[in-house]
Amino acid sequence: MRILNGYEPERVFYYFEELAGIPHGSGNTKEISDYLVAFAKTHGLAWEQDASNNVIIRKPASQGYENAPAVILQGHCDMVCEKLPGSAHDFSKDGLKLGVEGDEIYAAETTLGGDDGIAVAFMLAVLEDETLAHPALEAVITSDEEIGLLGAAALDTSALKGRILLNMDSEEEGILTVSCAGGMTSVMELPVGRDEASGVQYRVEIAGLQGGHSGVEIDKNRANANLLMGRLLHGLDLRMEFALAELEGGNKDNAIPRSCAAELVIGSEDEEALLEYLAKLQEQLRREYAGSDEGIVVTAKKLGSGTAPVLNMISRQKVLFFLMNLPDGIQKMSAQIPGLVETSLNLGVLRLYPEKLEAVCSVRSSVGSARDALGEKLEYLAEFLGGGYLAQGVYPAWEYQADTPLQKLAVSAYEELFGAAPKVEAIHAGLECGLFYEKLPGLDCISFGPDMKNVHTTEERLSISSTERTYRYLRKLLESIR
Repeated sequence: MRILNGYEPERVFYYFEELAGIPHGSGNTKEISDYLVAFAKTHGLAWEQDASNNVIIRKPASQGYENAPAVILQGHCDMVCEKLPGSAHDFSKDGLKLGVEGDEIYAAETTLGGDDGIAVAFMLAVLEDETLAHPALEAVITSDEEIGLLGAAALDTSALKGRILLNMDSEEEGILTVSCAGGMTSVMELPVGRDEASGVQYRVEIAGLQGGHSGVEIDKNRANANLLMGRLLHGLDLRMEFALAELEGGNKDNAIPRSCAAELVIGSEDEEALLEYLAKLQEQLRREYAGSDEGIVVTAKKLGSGTAPVLNMISRQKVLFFLMNLPDGIQKMSAQIPGLVETSLNLGVLRLYPEKLEAVCSVRSSVGSARDALGEKLEYLAEFLGGGYLAQGVYPAWEYQADTPLQKLAVSAYEELFGAAPKVEAIHAGLECGLFYEKLPGLDCISFGPDMKNVHTTEERLSISSTERTYRYLRKLLESIR
């Protein structure tokens, strides 16, 4: 039974539900890529598929638009996979369980994948529509955007004829994005040594945080569970003897981590002091993050007593030093564009393995040299502690240009359709536009999309009415490009 039957635009929601039924987390995009190829074959459209699971589908211009410039429609087919603790959902094989609440679509227990499944649904609806007047279309659907824009980086763009690009990976209706940050994924590893320790074993967890997208929500004073755990452990080190056995927090470098857990070994004489300290820390954190993350919960669960492999004293101190000195969050605001975050980073993944600590950060900046300088700072910190550093998925910024022909046309079409002017903005989040802008000389591009909230979290929601309006705008824009 289809959940989205009866909602307009019917074919957009038909395809969104089709896509939701196919597992398509980052790194697992072959099945959804093959679905797109099958769509092209069914509709008699030319297509290309590469080894990275990127797909290009071409549709000739409709009558009267033969001399119009070709248009690239662009979005990505992968999604961030997050689920509630205890959920049995398996992203590698299970489709999403969609639901509707009022004007919003959600997925039970998981992320929704509206980022960027709705863009793909828009494209498929446009490609099959024989009533729409439009220029020649090149629908470019990339893979693995959420883990470093890997699909767009690997894409061979030499065969693309369009120099007008409509990216549909934005999350607020009425805003035309015309610039974005560049970035990279920074991976740091610290070697650790182990001893054995005996005592009372506790699992300490920081949870209940809002999390969110590290580009969109980095300026909203949301707490980072991994960094808070570093603070917790350092504070504990000042109060009592303890040993660290396990440490784990976050799942994606570009998602602000909502929880982090550690397993400790302490003396029985310190149990009461541990619980008192955690209760006091929870109170402090809730006060510090009032209005943004006052739901923080700090808990301790007694696991029993016994002997466990733990970090030796030197390794433990290195881990604590690393977490207490790692930069995080906003590093610099733009001096050119008021309110725009220029440079930031997010410690998204933290894992303690038997022989190493791994930390994975998302680094962003609209200034390439600032991005690189921040990466060098992370590299210096890791190597100072005897570890290593690797930069992955480096992508360029999409530089701001004022009043391009496409911007003027997009603003005019919006005003004609809705009777009000859209906002034209630069954003701190990374978009694939930067890579296309670098690869295709003379490219003129904008990004837009319907209202979504809490993307990259299990509270992700997509507005039905905003989706309808945004699709009407897409059609209007295509009809206007003559």
